[in-house]
Amino acid sequence: MSSRADIVQAMQAGRRAGAAGDRPTACPYPAGNLLRSAWLRGYAAARPLAQEAND
Repeated sequence: MSSRADIVQAMQAGRRAGAAGDRPTACPYPAGNLLRSAWLRGYAAARPLAQEAND
């Protein structure tokens, strides 16, 4: 089980990756890992929605 601090760090790393334009496959955590979910949640929060990107 991951600590709350690990989850927050994974989410922040995902947010930075999303803002930098990295691909979602850049996630360093394996499938099924709670930290992967946190990383992807942060990544998604930083990426623009498809509709906003086309405006």
